[in-house]
Parts: sequence; C-alpha cells; structure tokens
Amino acid sequence: MKKRWITVLSLLLCFTLLFTAAAPMTAQAKGNSTLDLPDELKVAVEKFANLVIDAVNRGLLLVRFPWKAKTDRTVDLSKFTLVFNDEFEGDRLNGRFWNHHDQGPRRGGYWDASQTEVRDGKFIIKTSYREDGAYGPGYYSACIASDYLVEQTYGYFECRCILPAAEGLWSAFWLMNKNVGKDGNPGANGTEIDVFESPHWYRGKTGRDNSLVTSNLHWGGYSLQTKYRNVAIAKANNPYEEFNTYGVEWNKDGYIFYVNGEETGRSKAGGVSQVPQYMMLSVEVDGVNSEPYHGWSGIITNNKDGQLPAEFVVDYVRVYQYNDLL
Repeated sequence: MKKRWITVLSLLLCFTLLFTAAAPMTAQAKGNSTLDLPDELKVAVEKFANLVIDAVNRGLLLVRFPWKAKTDRTVDLSKFTLVFNDEFEGDRLNGRFWNHHDQGPRRGGYWDASQTEVRDGKFIIKTSYREDGAYGPGYYSACIASDYLVEQTYGYFECRCILPAAEGLWSAFWLMNKNVGKDGNPGANGTEIDVFESPHWYRGKTGRDNSLVTSNLHWGGYSLQTKYRNVAIAKANNPYEEFNTYGVEWNKDGYIFYVNGEETGRSKAGGVSQVPQYMMLSVEVDGVNSEPYHGWSGIITNNKDGQLPAEFVVDYVRVYQYNDLL
C-alpha cells in the first residue's frame, strides 16, 4: 500500500513539473509565453498542456479530495465591514464597477460582451455555439473584471452563484493584479487567486460526484517560470441548480478559502500578495486556438442536444475589509 502511494505521488510530481512547463501555452489571454515557436508547434504544445492539466487534476481528485470538511472553522464576518456590493439590480451591468475583459479569442472559444446580461437581479454569462459570432463560428462565453474600478488589498471577497451545467467549460471567481503576468513576478507583488473554478460537471455523466470546485494560486508570470499551487478541492451543495457562496479571506499571513462559509483550505504559497487586486467573473471553454479540445473540464462537443446554452448565474458579489484596516 505504501509503495502504491509513493508511486502515485511520484507520478503527480512528474505531472506537476510538466504542467509548470506547459501551462503558459494555455494562458492565451493572460500572458505570452517566452517560447518563440512556429504556430503549428505552439498549438501542439498547447494541446499537450491541456492533457497534462487534466492528468494533474485527476490525480489531485484522488489525493486531495476532502470527503468531509477538514476543519469546523467558518468565516467570521464580525471582524469585517462591508465596503462594496453589487446585487446586480436594474437591467444592465454597472459600468462604475465592471469592464468587459479581453474580448476575442480565448482558449477553445471566444469572449464576447454580448454573452452577458443582467436579468431578474442576477448577472448572467451565457455559453453557446454561434454561427454568426463576432469573431466567426464557434463557442462564445464572456468575462468581466473590476480592474481600475474596484480594487483592494486584503479583506474577504465572496460571490453567490449557480454554476454552468455543461461539459468542456468552467466558471470562476478570481482576483488578479496586472503584475501577475510578468515573468518571475513574486507572489507578494500580485497573485492570481482563484476563489473557485468549476471544471468537474463531466463527472456526473458517469455517476461520480460532480459537485466539486477547486481553489488555486498562480504567480511568477505565465511563461516557463510560472508557479502553481492547488489549495483545495471542495464540495458544494447541488451547485448546478442551487446557489452557493464561494469566498476567500486574504491578509498578510495568507489566503483562507470558503464554500458556504466553511473553510476548505488555506495557503501562503508564493509569498502573500501585498498589492491591490481586482475581481473577475468568467466562463472558459476548454480548447486551443479557439477550437474545442479535451482538457480538465472534458470537451464541449461531448454535450448532448439541449445542454447548451449553459448559464453562469451570479446573485451578488460582496467585498469586506478588516475593521482595523478601515
């Protein structure tokens, strides 16, 4: 038994090293790789990276999945003051809070502002196939960000949402800083903080638990120097049909991740960010060069008729600051 676990961990280490080398090729809109490769070879490397990321994720599901909460700790909101909230009222996105981010080619599809709407007090990103899309036929989703509008150092950041129910895509709530894409950037100067990502819907097709989200940290740029740490793989409550909350508490000592107010993991990997960061809400389509390809969320072309369009429905985003920092 012990030898089996050593083998598993060794394989994971190999996959992680491969992932570290290949990850920049999957970060098309986040930063550019330092590798100068012919286009055909670059696409091949990106496809290989997708497969490696899927292998790493499957290994982490075996090793890291907490069948029950590791702790009984819950978020203590009494030490915070609410300083920002968007309840998505009205009939359009509030331009004082959000920008439509990086429109155009993104992984296996495209990001386009026309895939978003505010409806019945909810913000919605719709993922669908469009023959008449602005960038040509393909799969379209979107991303919004609060850069230059709502940025903060430290605090508690939370969103309440329903995840999009389809294979080959994943939604995310994450914090970013412009420095993250710079090669060799230390985590203290800006870290990609993935409060949650939701690539596991495909597991439900074979009867496995697909109510899982993953929380991750990235720093050091998006080239060969990129660094990555999975902090938690945690269980939500029927997340494709019901609202759950996903949050991160961030202070000088580290990051603490929560699902429905219950702690799922904590880390200070890379050196804790000490600079203002902005928020992002997005849906990604797995693939390369705007074409679907298998990755950690499966492949979008495997969906049955009627599965798309899929909607990422956000009820609110709230930001708190520590009382003693106000």
